[in-house]
Amino acid sequence: MRLETHYGKAEVSTYLTRVTALEGTPRIPESAFTGRPNHVLAAEIDVQVMGEAFTEAYTMGDNTNVVATDTMKNFIHRESLAFEGSTLEGWLFFLGARFLETYPQMERLRVSGEEIRFDAARVPADGSGFEDSAVLFHRRHDDRGVASLELARADDGSVVLGGVRAGRIGLDLMKTTGSAFADFPRDEYTTLPSREDRLLFTHVDIAWRYADGHVPIDPDASRYVAAEQVADLAAVVFHDFVSLSIQHLVHAIGERMLLRYPALSEISFEAQNRTFDTAEVSASDERRKVYTDPRPPYGRIGLTMTRD
Repeated sequence: MRLETHYGKAEVSTYLTRVTALEGTPRIPESAFTGRPNHVLAAEIDVQVMGEAFTEAYTMGDNTNVVATDTMKNFIHRESLAFEGSTLEGWLFFLGARFLETYPQMERLRVSGEEIRFDAARVPADGSGFEDSAVLFHRRHDDRGVASLELARADDGSVVLGGVRAGRIGLDLMKTTGSAFADFPRDEYTTLPSREDRLLFTHVDIAWRYADGHVPIDPDASRYVAAEQVADLAAVVFHDFVSLSIQHLVHAIGERMLLRYPALSEISFEAQNRTFDTAEVSASDERRKVYTDPRPPYGRIGLTMTRD
């Protein structure tokens, strides 16, 4: 019998203040994002560790090599104080490397993070206008950045970076016109009407991989893909593009991402069709309508685009 094991700590909420600012990111026409001061960098962090040294904990109840998951939580909090980078990916790599350096029984691990998003409040600036506050922040519960890294120990004891996956999840985008879904096959089971123009509401998660996994942990951010910028890009494409389906839309977003970010090797999408149901239509103006949330179930659309 062959065993493959992993264990770890999940959802370790960690809030860092006075982190190194993110500067020097590439500029793109779809976004005003040029970096962030990182007054607050926060995430829920998961760590999963693997190694043959933990097998006997499963088979014999021998905990000699088991690092308690509560210890892992404390380790994440204390070691985060020494992080000097500016990105979520860099933070996760720093923690993963420190785990492998500290605990020799850990052969490899996966460390993931989901951003706990705080946006600066807009406050009156000296003189006129408004500016971002450096001390007050809104907790946001909508779209947010994510990342996951795999690390291992080489024969010489050095840390080897494996797969790196980053993303922006929770994008909920609605467009009132400029989307269609028509010309699909119809049979005895089909009740959905064709629509040459429709309101479209979709939930989208976007993920990406770099050709060189070290790009998002490099202090030089000139090739770094910021999740905030990707959210802006997706919104601009949705705004401009007349799509014939959600499949058509996510492909257009992926094409634009590959164009703007040469460092990326792969982009993937998971989208949901959450388009509202029509409840009422005005008798005098058919453009004026009342909508309601659709009943479950909902459509799911997936796409992965890999650069040749």
